[in-house]
Amino acid sequence: MRTTMQATTMQDRRASRNPIIALLKHRELLWQFIVRSVELRHRGSHLGIVWAVLNPLLMLALYVFVFAFVFGGSFQAIPNETRWDYALGIFLGLTAHHLLAEAIAAAPVVIISNTNFVKKVVFPLEILPAAVVGSAGIHFLISLALVLFGVATVGPGFSGTIVWLPVVLLPLALMAVGLAWMLSALGVFVRDIGQMVQALGLILLFASAIFYPATAMKANAPAAWAILKFNPLLIVVDIARDGVLWHRSADLDRVIYLYGVGGVTFFAGYWIFNRLRGGFADVL
Repeated sequence: MRTTMQATTMQDRRASRNPIIALLKHRELLWQFIVRSVELRHRGSHLGIVWAVLNPLLMLALYVFVFAFVFGGSFQAIPNETRWDYALGIFLGLTAHHLLAEAIAAAPVVIISNTNFVKKVVFPLEILPAAVVGSAGIHFLISLALVLFGVATVGPGFSGTIVWLPVVLLPLALMAVGLAWMLSALGVFVRDIGQMVQALGLILLFASAIFYPATAMKANAPAAWAILKFNPLLIVVDIARDGVLWHRSADLDRVIYLYGVGGVTFFAGYWIFNRLRGGFADVL
């Protein structure tokens, strides 16, 4: 009996070291927390989940008015680019940015806000940051559906290159989960992390070619491009636009780089979370 219990304990420890196994093992609990997070976000509002559609549309209208009509922006990706094409390009970029920005904005306080779970030894705390990303992912899918509807109706339509969209979204999701784990653990010990990530989200917005083509940064700011060309969110946005809007295939080297960054962030974030989780109860 003791041998069986020891074997089970060893299996649980091995599972806890592997983030994929840990998430699969607690997938039902993860889904419950994702639904709970979405419900809490819209609790008390009259329109509820409808705001998940209205908010991105309102932000899109604001950004398109400022950058397309006031400043006359254009991605200059195709010869006859319309303002609809430019609007859809912004919308697609904002959709990817919001997934990452929402995850890193909510992650630093997710453990602090759930201290009752920290004191439960058997509770899988890694579920909490992952649920934050899952909640952001629900809103991401709603916005993405709006983008694809726009591409099909008023945009250039679809081609076979759209297959690159899910290819680059997977490493983006890996990065979001890895960063959520890391920031949620650090946020317990350094409360300033929450303020820092707010600024980081704004920096990512303007450093990821959301409102302009990446080629413009390369041509007009070569010094900045030497650094920002390694920004994985910029690469995700660039490849997604190429595949969905401009019907161009992705550079395989950039895709491999994305998966490398996504994989390293995912496993490193989980490792940091596990290293620090032992001190959560003492601090909280």
